[in-house]
Amino acid sequence: MQELVVGQVVRSAAGRDKGHFMVIVDVLDEEYVMLCDGRKRKVASPKKKKVKHLRKTNTVFFEVCEKLDRGLLTDAEIRKKIADCFGGKRGEEG
Repeated sequence: MQELVVGQVVRSAAGRDKGHFMVIVDVLDEEYVMLCDGRKRKVASPKKKKVKHLRKTNTVFFEVCEKLDRGLLTDAEIRKKIADCFGGKRGEEG
């Protein structure tokens, strides 16, 4: 799988959150990333997930990196960005 970056939108392919769109807030190593969706997984408590259980999208929110560094990223921003790009109120498919 190609390298994932902070701010990139991914879709969960396995687990309870299967089908949900999430944003990468940290890349731990080649195998794990930290994700948030602004609803169930907040910026303050992101989900650790294996890269092999994710499907990459070509969407990257570059503002996420900047705001994370300054501590200004909010859950509402994440929810709105996901909904604007992928539709659905919950950041889910369909």
